[in-house]
Amino acid sequence: MDNSFAQAFVKAAHLVATLDSELVEIVLLSLRVSLTAVVLAALIGFPIGAVLALYRFPGNRIITLLITAFMGMPPVVLGLIVYLLLSRSGPLGVLGLLYTPTAMIIAQTLLVLPIIIALTRQTIADMWKEYEETMRSLNIRGLKLVRTMLFEARLSLATAALAGFGRAIAEVGAVMIVGGNIRHATRVMTTAIALETSKGELALALALGLILLLLALTVNLAVNLLSAFSAARGYATS
Repeated sequence: MDNSFAQAFVKAAHLVATLDSELVEIVLLSLRVSLTAVVLAALIGFPIGAVLALYRFPGNRIITLLITAFMGMPPVVLGLIVYLLLSRSGPLGVLGLLYTPTAMIIAQTLLVLPIIIALTRQTIADMWKEYEETMRSLNIRGLKLVRTMLFEARLSLATAALAGFGRAIAEVGAVMIVGGNIRHATRVMTTAIALETSKGELALALALGLILLLLALTVNLAVNLLSAFSAARGYATS
């Protein structure tokens, strides 16, 4: 291995081990932005997904197709849309949100929302096949039905939220456009990795990459554990 790369790895390990202040600042902002976005997306997406699964109404299929299409929207395109909305000449420019963590939260919320809605809709639709007769016999309907089904699906919905978090924390394009990657203000792990690598400063990039990898592995492990527990619980109660 080239000596410069070896030195970069050693320095990266030192940054992580000593909890370098800039490293911690970037990681904490990344977590704050992504977790807030996921919570907002879940609060909006869980009920919408449940309604789409439980009720048939005009436009249901079109909405479902649009949500599926938005799941594949390139993040940079979404970032551009949010940028245009929040820019000084845009309809929300008066709020002064561009190049702030709030703008990044908005972008990540919109990015994660279709994923959570789609996963929720599929989860509730699958459960409804088992629960429909019981719910109808108990005359549970309306908002109470939505709340009940969401509660019964809570483990699977936690998996959907974790999937959304994994998508949000790894995002770079949209947050770069609306956040500007400003040091000590809007610099998150993915944008910092891109910047530091382009500058040839590999130590911080490697340290952040290691933390991002550990977060991704943790999320995947949590998803697998929740899925296994949910499956075992369903088997035990069947």
